[in-house]
Amino acid sequence: MKKDHGYFMNLAMQLALKGKGKTSPNPMVGALVVKNARIVGRGYHEKAGASHAEIIALDEAGKYAKGATLYVTLEPCVHFGRTPPCVDRIIKSGIKEVIVGMIDPNPVNNGRGINILKQHKIKVKVGFLEESLRKMNEVFIKYISKRMPFVTVKVAQSLDGKIATSRGDSKWITSDKSRAYAHRIRCNFDAIMVGVNTVLRDNPKLDAWFSRKQPIKIVVDSQLSTSQDANIFSAKSQVIIVTLPARAGQETENREILSRKAKILEVKEKAGQINLKDMMKKLARLEITNILVEGGGTLIGALFDEGLADKILFFISPKIIGGKEAISSVMGRGISRIDNAIRLKNIKLRRFQEDLLLEGYIK
Repeated sequence: MKKDHGYFMNLAMQLALKGKGKTSPNPMVGALVVKNARIVGRGYHEKAGASHAEIIALDEAGKYAKGATLYVTLEPCVHFGRTPPCVDRIIKSGIKEVIVGMIDPNPVNNGRGINILKQHKIKVKVGFLEESLRKMNEVFIKYISKRMPFVTVKVAQSLDGKIATSRGDSKWITSDKSRAYAHRIRCNFDAIMVGVNTVLRDNPKLDAWFSRKQPIKIVVDSQLSTSQDANIFSAKSQVIIVTLPARAGQETENREILSRKAKILEVKEKAGQINLKDMMKKLARLEITNILVEGGGTLIGALFDEGLADKILFFISPKIIGGKEAISSVMGRGISRIDNAIRLKNIKLRRFQEDLLLEGYIK
């Protein structure tokens, strides 16, 4: 295989992916120091607050960095955040050329790092595997450019679009393998979100079976009717209950009890319900960059109605539940014309035993 810029950038991208699910609110970044077509330094960003990929790679390269080429999946930073700027270290190291996968979408950087490197007579080339790198950091790109979390909706439904019978029975619509996969991916998200009806009906724990890292649990509950004994409080992970501000003289005992078990996040009202856009903005301020929404149909439908969902994961079981009173996976207002239906892009299909997983993007 020819060891060109694409070859080394692909290796840097594979390094970056080692940080998947761990770097929030930062992006995944990988870096290589290459001299005479030989890799002399490797690094990837492991977690927020830890050294950036470029610094780790330069530390490993040591004196061999002088006159070498640095490959980095994302433009080096120029600002002080949790760590010092990377461009300063690159300049001091004696690197002669920097190959950048994509420009940093962060407004405080966004080309400035490249310009400073050029001002110090370092050659810079930009735009290698950019489409793949943008896909890899889709969560960070939305979060840093729009100050909103990336929202993935996950549904486990029957062939006719039901998530529970008319009596509320929902265990289990999909197969063991589908449920195991759904648990495995939870650790890739900052938070798992459900509506209060899901908590009252199913009483889930919302934990990640296969990971030490437990996502934050978010319950959308305008009336604060979540039970103080709900299973979401049984683990040590943080719980956020999103609700409306208490009206004067209507402070309830349950609010006081729940405030000792969870963070109560008050958001604006819209038509008597929670303003979902305001909710997302406030969750982003808490550095929650990506959310997995797991139900129920009312919350999911409202997110679609408001245009707040980015991606879907629909597990479809070859079972038919039927009944007009059975609970549908997507409710809300919906549409009046088929022309206005939400259309998916970049669709993928996978199979788990008899189930199908349909994955796609909304925008």
